[in-house]
Amino acid sequence: MAEVRKFTKRLSKPGTAAELRQSVSEAVRSSVVLEKTKVVEPLDYENVIAQRKTQIYSDPLRDLLMFPMEDISISVISRQRRTVQSTVPEDGEKRAQSLFVKECIKTYSTDWHVVNYKYEDFSGDFRMLPCKSLRPEKIPNHVFEIDEDCEKDEDSSSLCSQKGGVIKQGWLHKANVNSTITVTMKVFKRRYFYLTQLPDGSYILNSYKDEKNSKESKGCIYLDACIDVVQCPKMRRHAFELKMLDKYSHYLAAETEQEMEEWLITLKKIIQINTDSLVQEKKETVEISQDDEPSSQGKAENIMASLERSMHPELMKYGRETEQLNKLSRGDGRQNLFSFDSEVQRLDFSGIEPDIKPFEEKCNKRFLVNCHDLMFNILGQVGDNAKGPPTNVEPFFINLALFDVKNNCKISADFHVDLNPPSVREMLWGPSSQPATDGTPRGSSPESFIHGIAESQLRFIKQGIFSVTNPHPEIFLVARIEKVLQGNITHCAEPYIKNSDPAKTAQKVHRTAKQVCSRLGQYRMPFAWAARPIFKDIQGSLDVDGRFSPLYKQDSSKLSNEDILKLLSEYKKPEKTKLQIIPGQLNITVECVPVDFSNCITSSYVPLKPFEKNCQNITVEVEEFVPEMTKYCYPFTIYKNHLYVYPLQLKYDSQKTFAKARNIAVCVEFRDSDESDASALKCIYGKPAGSVFTTNAYAVVSHHNQNPEFYDEIKIELPIHLHQKHHLLFTFYHVSCEINTKGTTKKQDTVETPVGFAWVPLLKDGRIITLEQQLPVSANLPPGYMNLNDAESRRQPNVDIKWVDGAKPLLKIKSHLESTIYTQDLHVHKFFQHCQLIQSGSKEVPGELIKYLKCLHAMEIQVMIQFLPVILMQLFQVLTNMTHEDDVPFNCTMVLLHIVSKCHEEGLDNYLRSFIKYSFRPEKPSAPQAQLIHETLATTMIAILKQSADFLAINKLLKYSWFFFEIIAKSMATYLLEENKIKLPRGQRFSEAYHHVLHSLLLAIIPHVTIRYAEIPDESRNVNYSLASFLKRCLTLMDRGFVFNLINDYISGFSPKDPKVLAEYKFEFLQTICNHEHYIPLNLPMAFAKPKLQRVQDSNLEYSLSDEYCKHHFLVGLLLRETSIALQDNYEIRYTAISVIKNLLIKHAFDTRYQHKNQQAKIAQLYLPFVGLLLENIQRLAGRDTLYSCAAMPNSASRDEFACGFTSPTNRGSLSTDKDTAYGSFQNGHGIKREDSRGSLIPEGATGFPDQGSTGENTRQSSTRSSVSQYNRLDQYEIRSLLMCYLYIVKMISEDTLLTYWNKVSPQELINILILLEVCLFHFRYMGKRNIARVHDAWLSKHFGVDRKSQTMPALRNRSGIMQARLQHLSSLESSFTLNHSSSTTEADIFHQALLEGNTATEVSLTVLDTISFFTQCFKSQLLNNDGHNPLMKKVFDIHLAFLKNGQSEVSLKHVFASLRAFISKFPSAFFKGRVNMCAAFCYEVLKCCTSKISSTRNEASALLYLLMRNNFEYTKRKTFLRTHLQIIIAVSQLIADVALSGGSRFQESLFIINNFANSDRPMKATAFPSEVKDLTKRIRTVLMATAQMKEHEKDPEMLIDLQYSLAKSYASTPELRKTWLDSMAKIHIKNGDFSEAAMCYVHVAALVAEFLHRKKLFPNGCSAFKKITPNIDEEGAMKEDAGMMDVHYSEEVLLELLEQCVDGLWKAERYEVISEISKLIIPIYEKRREFEVNVKELDPKYAHIQVTYVKPYFDDKELTERKTEFERNHNINRFVFEAPYTLSGKKQGCIEEQCKRRTILTTSNSFPYVKKRIAINYEQQIHLKPIDVATDEIKDKTAELQKLCSSADVDMIQLQLKLQGCVSVQVNAGPLAYARAFLNDSQASKYPAKKVNELKDMFRKFIQACSIALELNERLIKEDQIEYHEGLKSNFRDMVKELSDIIHEQ
Repeated sequence: MAEVRKFTKRLSKPGTAAELRQSVSEAVRSSVVLEKTKVVEPLDYENVIAQRKTQIYSDPLRDLLMFPMEDISISVISRQRRTVQSTVPEDGEKRAQSLFVKECIKTYSTDWHVVNYKYEDFSGDFRMLPCKSLRPEKIPNHVFEIDEDCEKDEDSSSLCSQKGGVIKQGWLHKANVNSTITVTMKVFKRRYFYLTQLPDGSYILNSYKDEKNSKESKGCIYLDACIDVVQCPKMRRHAFELKMLDKYSHYLAAETEQEMEEWLITLKKIIQINTDSLVQEKKETVEISQDDEPSSQGKAENIMASLERSMHPELMKYGRETEQLNKLSRGDGRQNLFSFDSEVQRLDFSGIEPDIKPFEEKCNKRFLVNCHDLMFNILGQVGDNAKGPPTNVEPFFINLALFDVKNNCKISADFHVDLNPPSVREMLWGPSSQPATDGTPRGSSPESFIHGIAESQLRFIKQGIFSVTNPHPEIFLVARIEKVLQGNITHCAEPYIKNSDPAKTAQKVHRTAKQVCSRLGQYRMPFAWAARPIFKDIQGSLDVDGRFSPLYKQDSSKLSNEDILKLLSEYKKPEKTKLQIIPGQLNITVECVPVDFSNCITSSYVPLKPFEKNCQNITVEVEEFVPEMTKYCYPFTIYKNHLYVYPLQLKYDSQKTFAKARNIAVCVEFRDSDESDASALKCIYGKPAGSVFTTNAYAVVSHHNQNPEFYDEIKIELPIHLHQKHHLLFTFYHVSCEINTKGTTKKQDTVETPVGFAWVPLLKDGRIITLEQQLPVSANLPPGYMNLNDAESRRQPNVDIKWVDGAKPLLKIKSHLESTIYTQDLHVHKFFQHCQLIQSGSKEVPGELIKYLKCLHAMEIQVMIQFLPVILMQLFQVLTNMTHEDDVPFNCTMVLLHIVSKCHEEGLDNYLRSFIKYSFRPEKPSAPQAQLIHETLATTMIAILKQSADFLAINKLLKYSWFFFEIIAKSMATYLLEENKIKLPRGQRFSEAYHHVLHSLLLAIIPHVTIRYAEIPDESRNVNYSLASFLKRCLTLMDRGFVFNLINDYISGFSPKDPKVLAEYKFEFLQTICNHEHYIPLNLPMAFAKPKLQRVQDSNLEYSLSDEYCKHHFLVGLLLRETSIALQDNYEIRYTAISVIKNLLIKHAFDTRYQHKNQQAKIAQLYLPFVGLLLENIQRLAGRDTLYSCAAMPNSASRDEFACGFTSPTNRGSLSTDKDTAYGSFQNGHGIKREDSRGSLIPEGATGFPDQGSTGENTRQSSTRSSVSQYNRLDQYEIRSLLMCYLYIVKMISEDTLLTYWNKVSPQELINILILLEVCLFHFRYMGKRNIARVHDAWLSKHFGVDRKSQTMPALRNRSGIMQARLQHLSSLESSFTLNHSSSTTEADIFHQALLEGNTATEVSLTVLDTISFFTQCFKSQLLNNDGHNPLMKKVFDIHLAFLKNGQSEVSLKHVFASLRAFISKFPSAFFKGRVNMCAAFCYEVLKCCTSKISSTRNEASALLYLLMRNNFEYTKRKTFLRTHLQIIIAVSQLIADVALSGGSRFQESLFIINNFANSDRPMKATAFPSEVKDLTKRIRTVLMATAQMKEHEKDPEMLIDLQYSLAKSYASTPELRKTWLDSMAKIHIKNGDFSEAAMCYVHVAALVAEFLHRKKLFPNGCSAFKKITPNIDEEGAMKEDAGMMDVHYSEEVLLELLEQCVDGLWKAERYEVISEISKLIIPIYEKRREFEVNVKELDPKYAHIQVTYVKPYFDDKELTERKTEFERNHNINRFVFEAPYTLSGKKQGCIEEQCKRRTILTTSNSFPYVKKRIAINYEQQIHLKPIDVATDEIKDKTAELQKLCSSADVDMIQLQLKLQGCVSVQVNAGPLAYARAFLNDSQASKYPAKKVNELKDMFRKFIQACSIALELNERLIKEDQIEYHEGLKSNFRDMVKELSDIIHEQ
């Protein structure tokens, strides 16, 4: 056989129909979804507001309709400076001559220009709002039942003390209460009994396991139901019987005779008291009725008025309640629901751009160096200092700097300090006058000031602030110590090192020093050095306690900085360093700079704030030299212009010019002329003690060294304007060191002799050169020496110049520039130079500017950033003024693009933002033909996007488009404000041409987003966002209708078929636009009525997403339309859409401008179509797939174990619960109860929930399976977000609008609107602290593997909690939890989360209550239709009950009970007339509240129950409240069955409260009411007693069933109660997997109702109709006609529901055969109602309904012979066949003799396969097969199957054996032989045409042959283990052949 190919398999595989159906429904769904959204043209905004001016101005809420005045302005902000005055020198800009310097100075002195959008704070996400806090200051702490301590179980004793207390106690033996066991067989258990009196005077006998009655009671006997007590010795010694009402007994036995006697006496006494009180009560009733006015009996009055007269304070209060008062009371202390939303609580600012700050000076790691003193060990009294402490005997000078060993460089300027005391200082200058450098004595000239500080204050600075950009431990502070030049270092240091006689040495050293100082005072020599580390780590922690190294003697051969760095690198390895130490002490401290540090000056000596005048203790900032390798740059903001010069070395060992040149001093000067009379400029920073600025500076002198090295740093303040003549001049002197100590008259040498000159110009090609340079030295200095600088001029024999050593480069120098007005970058320099030329009017050479622009791409990043504002402003200047020249704007923009992208790459884009906001100021173009920046830039952007060649540039432009858009926006705003165009109507503000440019720009961007998104994800996302931000700005600046059109065009570029990422872009775009600060006025929330209809108030409510709505309210319409489509898409897209809307509503809710309730109402009304959106998706919010029935909430005690099975977003699969939770959705088996079992949240169109726990594969497919695809399932986070929005709308919208809306929608939509309210209660219900902790633990263990064992939380009591944690929506925990997700969670976190959830639940419930109360008020008449029995009422009532089912807080319950009281008095007929559903459900839920752990809830519930009885009593004209009485009894039974109620103290207290009301309610005193209430209490206690053992046998199902069975039996006369117990038994069976027994319970219930209806002549059959199903059904015939029957309201509808329940039950029990019996009862009901077909009305008209069947290819005999292969039979086929069985009687299936078949042959218009999968049918032919034809067909098929299997190349043995078995081993009445018997038997064959009979015979022959071949084949294939099996097959085959031979008389 040929291989089966994939496509043939798919075509002919049986069972693919379901798959096909699925794909068809998907196709139908997606084809609906993916319709492209209709583009709605937005309104012409400007036109509309002009036309409707009057309407807008007269609207009281016009603030919502108009943009505010003064929305935008420009402000000039003065620069924030650190310094007291500007750093720019006075008239600096005037003195500047180069364009670059001018622009720099202008930049540093201009103030900031900012465009202010007044409401900017409102233009972002809700997190940006300026309101004080989105979160309430104090969150109320709500009390919930679920959080009350479970272990705090009630006890019966707590009440005993209240009245008579304990009367008697002791041990007794008690028989088990079970009527099924005979009296003599009773088993007695020893129990401890307490006899106590209850508050209402009645007596109770409680039994416990032991004397400690704190545990729960094991049973209770209420003695008011006891009629007699007698001994029964036959049963057991000392036994006695308590005879109860209802022919019921308790058997007890005492341990001794005496004890028995005591018990008997006491019990008899109590019975007597009870009897007497009953007599007395009757008497009182008669008396009262005689006293009271006769009219009161049997005549009802208004219940409210009657309560007012009750004299009971509580009842009187209830009597005064009104709807209005309730509403006001609910309004107190309400919270904004959004406050508790997880997003608001977390306030995550991560995605929000930080504030843009102006440029500021960079402050790095700063520290303060404080110099105290330096002491060597030669000390003495110097000069007049005879009395003071001894000091150094000669002056020393300190020079401090930072060295970075890691980067091998010096990283700060030098800080010079003079610590010499005045007496030592005088050795240099003499006492009175210290000479200035120019020699003039100090005292004679007036004091000069620098930057307002007197020079004298700057003379002796001892504190310096150093800064370091990249701190690390290998940075050292180095101190170099110098002294006055004296000679050899070793010689000078010797006395300090070898000091035997201190006093003598001190004198000697001092004497020499005095002479040296007076002669060589201005020269210095190196002496010592020391170092200390600064930082402990790379974080920059200061090593404050660090000390300096010892003072090392300076080695004369290791003077340079390189040498110092080398020594420092060995500093850590002392063993390497053999340095000589000079004993002494250097006291310099390092500390952090205090916060409020004052009196500091910059390195340019400009005072910093704060600075006091005349302060003496000034600190200077020391310049930092940042190492090259540090990526460190920021835009300059202050003026600074320093040049540091370093003479490094002079090589004089080969010179022959001078005889003496040994102790060489270098003098450095800065000059601006080389003429002979020129003098040096006074711009060199001086050393301490001297002038602040001097004209020259000397380097240290090395004694007797012809190749001296220098380490000095000369700091120069450069002038603003530099020219070619500015140069440095170096003069060399030989210093004579010989001192005449002898005092002889021999003439001393002159101190200094010049020995050479060198010079270097500052500029080369207009830029400052700072490279290391080697200079020649000349012996003389002729005028005009600057011209002799280049090699050429040196060669010419010049008379005037004499070069030393043949003009070899002998002097090595370097310099370092620290300037913010000069650039060393060639490209920047040239560009500015060229611009200056153009500005000066010189003729422009074509293409020259473009050349310089292109060169700017090569500028250094460092320079680009440092001069960012200067360069950018110049480029914009060129951009606007040079537009006439081709390609200039384009190239200019390309440079801008280069700069912008470089800044981003370096992570410095914040500087660009600062530039735009503060520095960028569009200048008015100077040239006449120039354009404005926004026009040129937009045009150039289009040009770049359209030139397809340079994709790199396009991508960059898209990626960084924000910059260009922001520039355009600021340019537009500035233009409007400065040109005063802002006053013009918006349409006239910008030219038509500019509108056109913007439109073209938008169109140019669209394809890069919608087509290239996958190729350039970042770029497309960025441009999408920046375009949105730009259009948002445009809405403030230009024609709004025009911008709407741009937005529309952009959104039209997207399609519903787009991938996820584009959908995200679309919503990001919309969100950005919708965040506009005036979003509300942009949507015009006003009425757009047609003029004719203006009178009709309703007609103009826009409540659906119509084209009109989308046009009038453009942005919100667009957003809602897109959301509507997104909701049909996958999770991520839905999530995005929902978040956008929710965040927008949160923003409205907290917007401080719109806090008035009328404003909020108007805003909410704008979103009314959103409600429509939810209604369209109602199935997904409230469908079975989403929600377990609310009705299935268990009792309050175990509500925290309710497992909410939401789908987890991580695998959005189908909703599944554990198998064992078969029926309901929680562990303890309280399934869906009674009438509510239909599931209260399903729209009327659908019928009920599917059974949750399908066990086994044979679950019936429910006819109402949801049409919602898996793909479409909403998860809990989505649902909650959508519902939050819904609640905001219904809470805020005005009541009038709400009513109008309700009146407009269809009845089904109205019900759906209510369903949404109910869903809100369900989804926001409070789950309890235990649950929060559990869910969070699960989250933790999943994410961190942590197990947080909570010590203080009570332990879980059963395993359902674990299941719940598993099912909880873990991965949206991130979104729903506000806990900080650290790996540990404190109780405080859990408590806070519980606080939020509790407040959410409370606010939701009050909002729903407000809405439903208003609804009930408005629709009272509709709700009363059919006496309140209508779908609308059912839904309204369901919602009221849902409050109780979902466990509210104590606060909200107070309001719920008030509403319920109003509800009962408003709709009594719904409760007390017709079907009992409402009354029953009500009693059940309220009774549950009567056992609450919260006393206020118990009190309210008891009062409510009392009022229900009272209302019932009034309703029956004061005859009786039988219905409520009965329903309460039933509910108590139900609750006991659900083990949700025991007769503990809390419930007893509630009963007491009810009795108390009855006894003190004055108008009731004259009626039978109080005694009926008392009677009810007794009945309840009887039920409690009868069921007391249930609790005991909770864990023993068999015993529990026995107990419930006996109860059901005892209620034969009360059908409702019997039904209750049967239902309860069914639940237990299902829980235990006993489906057959459960089904029988259902059958008995149905029979019970049928019997009831039959007796009332409402149904043809009674319980006898169920005889065939079970003979036990006769029990249901025992129904008695008594009071219990009076208030039973069964109907055919109820019976139908029950019968369908039977079918489901029997199906589950797999008892299919008896289902037909039930169907026989159901079908006549449907026939009578004419319900044969699917009800077309119930189908949703929005969907196409397709019935799909399974078809096979069809061939006639001729074709079959031609098409031999599998392929041919599955290729090019256009005829298909399907068959449907039928019988002539109308049933589908019948017996063989009557079974017909309809064969339908379909012919398609094209053959398969075709270009599409779905092909139209163009012809249909039907063939009807009679029963004999069906038989022939069947045998033919079986034969063909066998033949096919046998002829296959490799036989499938398993298939072969299965088919054989089906052919030869079948039961008696089935299989092939059945056909033979039916049609070929002699008696039968004659009925059919001979031809047909022969055909069948022939077919049987072939069949037998095929079986024979198959058996032979099987024999060959089998192994030994199957021989026996094969023999069985053969034997069966032989039997079959024999019988067949007998039938057809052939061998």
